Amino acid sequence: MLLEASSALSLVSPQKEALNPLFSSVSSAFPPNPSLRFSSPKNDNGLVVCASKNANNSPLTGVIFAPFEEVKKELDLVPTMPQLSLARHKFTDDCEAAINEQINVEYNVSYVYHAMFAYFDRDNVALKGLAKFFKESSEEEREHAEKLMEYQNKRGGKVKLQSILMPLSEFDHTEKGDALYAMELTLSLEKLTNEKLLNLHKVANKNNDVQLADFVESKYLHEQVEAIKKISEYVAQLRRVGQGHVDEWLDLIISQRDSVFWAANVLFVEFTEGTEPGPLYGDQGYFIRHLPTKSSPLLSCRRLRLRKTNMDSDAHRIL
Repeated sequence: MLLEASSALSLVSPQKEALNPLFSSVSSAFPPNPSLRFSSPKNDNGLVVCASKNANNSPLTGVIFAPFEEVKKELDLVPTMPQLSLARHKFTDDCEAAINEQINVEYNVSYVYHAMFAYFDRDNVALKGLAKFFKESSEEEREHAEKLMEYQNKRGGKVKLQSILMPLSEFDHTEKGDALYAMELTLSLEKLTNEKLLNLHKVANKNNDVQLADFVESKYLHEQVEAIKKISEYVAQLRRVGQGHVDEWLDLIISQRDSVFWAANVLFVEFTEGTEPGPLYGDQGYFIRHLPTKSSPLLSCRRLRLRKTNMDSDAHRIL
């Protein structure tokens, strides 16, 4: 680098361009170079060093940043028509279209979850915990869509909302039960959403849009993996419970989050069903076949009592 830059160093005098006697030894050792010019400044205290390649002192590439020269190209690209975005920069049409497609995916999934909320909130279904879960899930998916819309506007794109298909209104299933069927459907929807997000990320990489790729990774992909894991656990627990009052069991797990309280070393969960159950299976009013905990259940008429032993983490509690 130093050898390459040595031929570009010239010592320029504001008065004249005669060779300085101080550098006579240098000139004798090296052949004269027309681009090297040495002179004494006005005050005779030193030499003025100027990095230049030729006689007109134009700067070397990468040595001096000339913003007003380099910005001319971008200045010519600033749109003057009012209908064009001023913020758009390095944002391709493919990325814009892919974001609009993902917005439609998020709204469609939100619509399905909203239909599930309405189903489980019916008076003849009355699984309030599941209804609350799907209502919150619907709101979360809508927030995802709105976040994508905000990003689209931030990058200078145009949001184009597409049509939303009408979802199912009935989610009953005689073989699996309503809760297991709904959770398996939810798991499939979350995996489908994850696939669509990966496709959006692929479009961003294909178009060298690092900012869009980072946005999808940080705001969506990590969260999507967590959602798939949570729903997978619900499905696995429902399958382990088996056929029977499985719907009420999951509804209890979800709905009792706020009504479970600790008293000394005992966990109490209030029930709404009535009579003394049989051993473990509880087919006389309690609707739990077996419990997702290592504790031994002590059942009473209107209250389930679980001892706190071996319940070190939330994963072992029916919360």
